[in-house]
Order: sequence, then structure tokens, then C-alpha cells
Amino acid sequence: IIACQGLPLISGQNCDPYATVTLVGPARSDQKKTKVKKKTSDPQFDETFHFEVTRSSSYKGRSHFHVEEEDIEKLEIKVELWNNGNLAQDVFLGETRVSVKILRNDIVHRAWYLLQPKGNGTKSKPDDLGSLRLKVTYTEDNVLPSACYTALRNLMLKSPDVKPISASAAHVLGDICRESLGYEALLPVVRLLLHHNRLLPFLTSVAALELENTQEANTIFRGNSLATRCIDDMMKIVGKSYLTVTLKPVLNEIFESNKTCEIDPVKLKEGDNVEVNKENLQGYVQKVFTSITQSSSSCPPLMCDVFRSLRQLASKRFPADPHVQYSAVSSFIFLRFFAVAVLSPHTFQLRSHLPDPEISRTLTLISKTIQSLGSWGSLSKNKLSSFKETYMYDFFKLFQEDECIEKVKKFLDEISSNVSKESSGVEDSFVLKEGEVHKRAQGRKRIGKKNFKKRWLRLTNQELSYHKQKGKEALCVIPVKHILGVEKLEESAFNRKNMFQVIHSEKPLYVQAGNCVETNSWIEVLSQVSRCNTGRLSTFHPSAYVGGLWLCCKEPSENTPGCKPCTATVLANIQLDIDCDRETERIFSFFSSNRSRLQKMEDACAGMSVYLGQQEECSAFTIQDPKETFRTIKELGEVLDDLQAHHDSKGALTDEPGTIENPIVGKTA
Repeated sequence: IIACQGLPLISGQNCDPYATVTLVGPARSDQKKTKVKKKTSDPQFDETFHFEVTRSSSYKGRSHFHVEEEDIEKLEIKVELWNNGNLAQDVFLGETRVSVKILRNDIVHRAWYLLQPKGNGTKSKPDDLGSLRLKVTYTEDNVLPSACYTALRNLMLKSPDVKPISASAAHVLGDICRESLGYEALLPVVRLLLHHNRLLPFLTSVAALELENTQEANTIFRGNSLATRCIDDMMKIVGKSYLTVTLKPVLNEIFESNKTCEIDPVKLKEGDNVEVNKENLQGYVQKVFTSITQSSSSCPPLMCDVFRSLRQLASKRFPADPHVQYSAVSSFIFLRFFAVAVLSPHTFQLRSHLPDPEISRTLTLISKTIQSLGSWGSLSKNKLSSFKETYMYDFFKLFQEDECIEKVKKFLDEISSNVSKESSGVEDSFVLKEGEVHKRAQGRKRIGKKNFKKRWLRLTNQELSYHKQKGKEALCVIPVKHILGVEKLEESAFNRKNMFQVIHSEKPLYVQAGNCVETNSWIEVLSQVSRCNTGRLSTFHPSAYVGGLWLCCKEPSENTPGCKPCTATVLANIQLDIDCDRETERIFSFFSSNRSRLQKMEDACAGMSVYLGQQEECSAFTIQDPKETFRTIKELGEVLDDLQAHHDSKGALTDEPGTIENPIVGKTA
């Protein structure tokens, strides 16, 4: 979004404009927003937004990826201009829509557009609403055969082991792209490391590097840095279902009941009762707060592992501050995860559409309060001083401070401590999941259909049990703390689909769910609730022990250790959705478009080695060990040149439209 000219005056004054940018298509409506420009009818925005489009052609020949192709012909970019109302409602100024089909690969489209009334009407005169200048680029990555990416992929996967971490290929990429892309280039790195179970050590190392440069405990992880961006990306990827379970029900209630919650005296409408509104808002905040603080058993294991690591690093860095171990975790889980999701539920697929202005205002007030409640237990006692507005100060006093602090601390402990959340007798038992399944008898009877019986499976935070029917007495109870692993079972084991196994101290429990979604859901919730158990297995048998041997590895002893590594966490399904070749191609693309910056970084390393000190041109980069960083950059250069050669030869063969490798996509009805 470059600039606008001649935007209309609001009440005779220059407006405070901002733009929203939405990529609109049959199955999507992603919205992003520019900063607000103050008191101008000719704002200069100069902001860039990225949207990712799924093309099934990039998955050609990979049948295990179920990718819904997005038709480029049907996508359009919608830009709306708004006046920021500040204390009043935002005012719509005009919009323009640009079809993506005007673009060709790597062709830059730059043009002025007249702003139109809502829905691209034609009633307005040309000069009524002003005009907008856009630059749109559509770039397509051509994904090569997997073998071409081996060298670059291995170099990226080696990153967590490089000492210092700033000399790793992944950190170098973040460094050279920071000026042009912010930390956008790190998303494919996070996905790639996640797929290969290498993300935790990388996040730990970059967080440790950031803490080295943090001077005060109260500013811990507050800025936008390489470490915070990577952890943000990780939470968005692995925490999607966690948000759905925790926030979706209460957000649906807020949207559907739509009670007025405005408590700012300046913004009250005629007939509003501030006390009633305050009560409405307090009720919503209480529900959101309770949903969050009781959700620890649903928090994905990888997030818990990262939080545990952050907590230890923070305590080590600031040993004199007892609160810092909590603020290291709350600055992510409350400020960067839950508060953001409450504020913009549509960006996390918790709601399909943008909220209307009134609900949006309610969500803003809830989000503000949740942020403060979340940081209450982790920082100083008196959080009331953090509110600039008197009405927020008065509202916040309605919450029982000590009670909230205890709840927040308990929640932060549960998602970040080494200790399993074992039942203490005081903790209430609550149901996490239940439903009808088929269970294989655990005896030694001949295997056959009669050995599978319909049962009601029920999981609480303390035990897994199965019953003849819902509400009947349990036929078998397995304490959660005895679960050693939860894994899928090969279809060939019993010639049945959608099977999984619960491995515990006795014989494995073999269960068949109704469909693959249910199977994944059971595996996910069982893995989450047992993730901190001591003695969890590192290997398992993906098939059954039948006729005196394991079907998978043919070993005769029933006590033989597993022949396959256990799924590290419940990330299995998310990891399957990551196409490593595609992510490595994105990484290559980011490196290629920033080769000049990579060269500058190489020169800076050489300069530091020769002059033994920090030169002026080095300040743009993080260079702790010039020799190690120089070695990484040299290796990167060779790998990138080699990959470029593959692209050039591939392009020479297949760029011609109409060949078998590059068929022309015909029009569909």
C-alpha cells in the first residue's frame, strides 16, 4: 500500500486514515491493517503485506498432501480506507478491488485506483472519495525434486547445534532479511525445524542469545526480535487447536449474545447504563480468564517444553528476581497468544468474519484486561498503575487481586514446570473427551471380529476408562500417570482402519475410532494429558504381537523394545502437513533476493577478523564469532549457487508452456 490522495474531509477536518487489506476468495478472507496516519488527506503508507496462496501444482505427485487448490482467477485484493474514530466509531472512506488475475508471475503491477463506495458501486463521481496507489506482486516458487534441496535443508537443520547460534544458517537468514521483510523469512525455517523435531533446541538458543542482551528483568521478551517472532510463529502453528478448545466456545457466546460492554464515559451512547455494561464486561472477562487458566491440560507439549526452557533461562539470567520466571512465560502465553486471539479471532480461524465495531470494542476491552490479569501473577503486585484510563482502573478493581494472582501462577506453573500435574486429591476431576469406540479385548483369545467390542471410552484429567455404555460402571480404569505412550496402529495389524494404541504398564489397549479425525483427536488429547509422565517410552511397535511375534519387526519376544521412535509430541499431524521441499524453496527464495546483504555480512565478518573489532558496517548484523559466521556464509553461498543451477536447468527444460512438465491450465466451467 503506497499512498492515497484527496481523501474526503471528516467534519471539515483532515482525517486520520488507515487501510485494511483483504485477500478475498471462495474459501478465505484474510485481513491485515496499516498503521494510522494522523491528520492528512494525502497519507503516505509505504507498507507491504504478504499473503500465501495454495497451488496444488506445487504438490504434483505427492498424493499424501490433500491440498485444496485456490483458483488464482477467483482471488481479489480488497483495500478499504477508514478514518480512525479514536473515541467514536471508525468511518468508512472508500474501497478498491484488484483481481489477482491481472498479475503474471513476477510481474509488478503498480497503479493508481479511484476509491469507490462499498461494494464497488459506480454511483460516486470520480473525485468524490480520493484515490489510492497500489503495488501488487505475485511470485510463484517452483518446487524442484526433493534431492535438489538436501544440502540447503541439512544446513538449516544443523542450525540448532551451531555455536554461537548467531553463526547458524537460520539466524543468518533472519539477520539479512530483517530490513526488507522484518522476520517474515523465519516462518519457513520454523516449519522446517518443526517437521524434523529440531525446533525446541533452536528456540532455546535464540532465546538465550536475546536474554544475554536484556539488561532489565521487566523488559524480558517485550520487543519484536528474532526469538519472539520464532516463538510467535511456533505458537500460531501448534496452538491452533488449543485456541479452538479454549476460546472458541466463549467467543461464540460473546458474538451471539452481543451485550453492550462500553465502560468509557466518553463513548457511551444515549440510554446506556455504565453499571450494566460493567457487569456484562466483567462476566465475559471472567469466562475468558477461567477458560484460559483451566486449560493447562490442553496446552500442546511443544509449547510447554518451550515455556519450561524460557523459565529456566530467565531464572538463570536474573537469579535475584523471583517474578521473572513467570513473566518470561506470561509475555508469550497471555500477551502474544491469548490476548491477540481474543482481539482478532478471525485471524486464528476462531470466527469466519471480522467482528462489527461494537463487538470489536468489547473484544478490545476483554483483551486489555486479560493482558493485565496475565501479567499480574508474574510481575509486581500492583498492576493498577499500568492503566492510563481511569475507567479501566475502576473496572480492574472489581477483580480479586490475590485470587487472580494465584490462578495465573498455578496455570503458568502447570504449563512450564517439570512436574507432572498429578492428582492431589484436591484437584477436581473433569472430563477431557468421551465417545463410542471399538476396543480389542486384552486377553489372549483368537483374533477375530468378535474380539472387538463396542465400548464407551472416557478420559478425565486423572484416568482413562472404558464402559459397556455411557453412564455405566467402568470395566477398566487406567490412571493417566501410568500411560507411557499413545501411538497410531498400522491398519495391517487387525485389518482395521483408524486404530490407535494406549501403551501403559500392562498390555497395550488397542482402540478403533469412528474416523481419522476422531483417531487424531483421541491421540492428541491422550498425549497432552500424559506428556509429563515419568518413564514415557522412546520407541514403540507400530503393529501388534500376534502368533508369537511382532508383525512389524518379526521379533519373537513380547518384551522386545519398540522398533520405531515414538512420535515426539502430538505434532504428528501438523508435521505431516508441512511440505519440506516447499519450505526449503521459500528459504532459498529469501536468501536469493537478499544475496547482496549476505555479501555485506560476509565482508563484515572478514573485516572483524582482520581488524579484531566491531566495525561500523557490522552493527546491522549479529556477529559474535566472525570466523564461524564467515564459514557458514561461505557454505551457504556454495549451496545457493548449486540450487540456482538446478533451477536454471529445470527452467530451460520446462518453461515452455504446453510441454508435459508444464501443461497449460484450461478454463473450467
